[in-house]
Amino acid sequence: MSNPITLLEQAKHGELKITASDFNHVAEQHIVPVTLHEIARAATEYPIVFVKNSETGEFQSVAMLGLKPGQNLSVKDGKWLGLYIPAVIRDYPLGLVLNPEVKDKVWIGIREEAKEVSKTEGQALFNGEQETPFLEARKKALIAHFEQDQATRGILGFLAEKELLISQTLTVDVAGEKRNINGLYLIDEQKLNSLSDEDFLELKKRGLLGPIYGHLSSINQVNRLARMEVLGR
Repeated sequence: MSNPITLLEQAKHGELKITASDFNHVAEQHIVPVTLHEIARAATEYPIVFVKNSETGEFQSVAMLGLKPGQNLSVKDGKWLGLYIPAVIRDYPLGLVLNPEVKDKVWIGIREEAKEVSKTEGQALFNGEQETPFLEARKKALIAHFEQDQATRGILGFLAEKELLISQTLTVDVAGEKRNINGLYLIDEQKLNSLSDEDFLELKKRGLLGPIYGHLSSINQVNRLARMEVLGR
């Protein structure tokens, strides 16, 4: 998903259309960001873990789509094999353009070079000077996803503050080969269970218990990825 994104403007992009994605743009992406709002659904298929930005110290929740860099076991021949498609992938080739100096406003952008962008096929973005219902729906989904992402960042900051996120190595058995996956953070169950009643109630009030237990149960999905890797060989 490295295509540059530019501000979507009717004057410049009035003739553009979008076709359905073939997912090849994420065929080599082994993790993708997911919001806490997505965990309940995503955790039924993918391991949900946390990664830390080494520069900012900020945590992000991600779905593991493969067991090593460059491997996405959910994409084969351009088709998505899973049932749930993370929002960040559904958004493509549209996206948001942010201005660090204007914190309370976002703009819709488009990756003009994406092969899903065309002047001849697909769903039109504009009808004359008006946005089409298709573009209006996509914008609404993008903004909802952005708001969920912002909320997720704040909540993960709270979990880090309570020291509930710990660095962990996952060991998975791939057809008899033991493989270690490093650089991940998980919820520390021991610390979770020893929280004070006040802190545990705070997690409940923030709606965090569902995502936390969804994350913990999802770790077993690494075995599903291992099986998919073996079957795909």
